[in-house]
Amino acid sequence: MVRLLISTGEVSGDLQGSLLIKALHREATRRSLAIEVLALGGPRMKAAGAELIADTASMGAIGLFEALPFVWPTLRAQAKADDLLKSLPPDGVVLIDYMGPNISLGNKLRRWRLDIPIIYYIAPQEWAWRLGDGGTTDLIGFTDRILAIFQAEADFYAKRGGNVSWVGHPMLDTLLPLPERKDALRQLGLNINQKLLLLLPASRSQELKYLMPTLTKAAAILQRRDPSLFVIVPAGLTKFEKPLQQALDKEGVLGRVIPARQTDALKPTLFSAASLALGKSGTINMELALNGVPQIVGYKLSRLTAFLARQILRFRVDHISPVNLLLGERLVPELVQGEFSADELVKLAIPLLEDSDTRSFMLAGYERLRKHLGAPGVTDRAAKEILDLVSS
Repeated sequence: MVRLLISTGEVSGDLQGSLLIKALHREATRRSLAIEVLALGGPRMKAAGAELIADTASMGAIGLFEALPFVWPTLRAQAKADDLLKSLPPDGVVLIDYMGPNISLGNKLRRWRLDIPIIYYIAPQEWAWRLGDGGTTDLIGFTDRILAIFQAEADFYAKRGGNVSWVGHPMLDTLLPLPERKDALRQLGLNINQKLLLLLPASRSQELKYLMPTLTKAAAILQRRDPSLFVIVPAGLTKFEKPLQQALDKEGVLGRVIPARQTDALKPTLFSAASLALGKSGTINMELALNGVPQIVGYKLSRLTAFLARQILRFRVDHISPVNLLLGERLVPELVQGEFSADELVKLAIPLLEDSDTRSFMLAGYERLRKHLGAPGVTDRAAKEILDLVSS
């Protein structure tokens, strides 16, 4: 029996963790190997077959003050994991994204001198951002293997002495055939002459607070220009459903919220029907790009957090969207902090909704992006590397 602990958090980590767990079970079956997966994660990972130690899917924030409400729940989850690791150490630990808690856990395991292989999958994007004079995390110091999802990430860690394998981007494994647009619109209760605007504001509570009001204001303006435009907001978490609908209603936006439990199954339909997406930066940008949905990316933090990041910590990043980071160019429009306004969103949205050349340029860029992502079978390759390491 091989026992693994997988640690992650937030909605995106829960999704990626669930895909990896399914791949681990497939690989274990192929090897006639019995495995048990324990997890700090969320409902998707539990449904994939993990025993959940603590639900961390809703624990996530960017910024010192924004993270304060999650400090105690995170500490409790870490304490449960600590007790487990000390009393019955697993055969290996897999860390997925979730930089702060996972860096802390990795360093803690090394201090305890437990003889457990530590694998980091979907590592912090240190190759893309700079902190101060170029400081990085000490991830290389505590990992036995880094499973890189980007070639640039693999090169970054390999040059610094990391034991790295490039497995490719896991989003390649989730691509499903899209229905015909007319069929997708019909399934959503829309007619063929309507346009669909997706709003994708949040996988964290703070994003709901700082992004959704601006997105709904922009949506209301665009709807007044074109009454055929309908708005849909997929909910990342069940607790977001009510506030998302309230935000639409407040601005008089004609639209609806897709319940969190239905979001995953409806993604192909939504991607096929969508004329444009307005949303946050993150994994969803890659998902939209791979499914051919034009998009505009925005992000906003509290003024104090933004000031601390820029002026005190001297945090620097060339682009906030993974699409632009990989291409090394501003293919997808980005609006950050003061630039993130309803008027600016509308100004950028109109050409993407009405100008076929503008849309075609972005879609052509998406095709170039695919060359940077490797080949399908990403989670199976990651699972093989993990089981090779922990069962050797």
